[in-house]
Amino acid sequence: MILRSVAVLAAANVMNNKVAPRMGPLTSALATAALVAMARRSGATWEEMGFEHGRRGAVTGGVLAGAVAAVYTAGVALPRTRPLFHDERALSLSRARLLEEALVQVPLATVLLEEVGFRGALYAMLRRRHGTAAATALSSALFGLWHILPAVDMARANPALGALTAGESPARLDTARVVAGSVVSTAAAGVLFCELRRRRGLLAPVMLHLSTNSLGYFFARIAAKKDDKK
Repeated sequence: MILRSVAVLAAANVMNNKVAPRMGPLTSALATAALVAMARRSGATWEEMGFEHGRRGAVTGGVLAGAVAAVYTAGVALPRTRPLFHDERALSLSRARLLEEALVQVPLATVLLEEVGFRGALYAMLRRRHGTAAATALSSALFGLWHILPAVDMARANPALGALTAGESPARLDTARVVAGSVVSTAAAGVLFCELRRRRGLLAPVMLHLSTNSLGYFFARIAAKKDDKK
């Protein structure tokens, strides 16, 4: 079941990034349903998949989402960090498309599949067979690899953030380094999300992940407007 789950995730990744990005919510919903069904068939309970601690998860997630908003506000306010928010993936969109990305695509195409898939179903199956440490390490490593295709787009759309990830200047930006840096950083984030999921249930990492990605679209516009006023 674990290998089948990885195959489902890989197929959904290609569909969402290369084949039919606008169909991401449908693709991710179907993939998520398949992964949950596989986990249940393997014997995982709903609690083992993280569907627990609803109140604690909501409180923790709310605090973390507020922290993300505060960090983004400070980042946009400071000229030195504002270029990190200049992302053509957000700036090139119409207002309607930006709202679609932030309120539909991110929650359904990205967060639903990544959290329920990696931290819910896959984590539960790995944990039952190999233990907590291995489940965290393996699911986080796969989560890092999952971001190879998005990292290629990030290198083109947000040179400043890509350079930060790669550890070099935008003028010398190397896509391979951006991809490698993104894999490492998102794998590390996966470890954090796994710990949140283990201690507070799935809702906490869902809210943190959602705020990080969705608010990024809005703060990209805010950053651009601040620069236009100079």
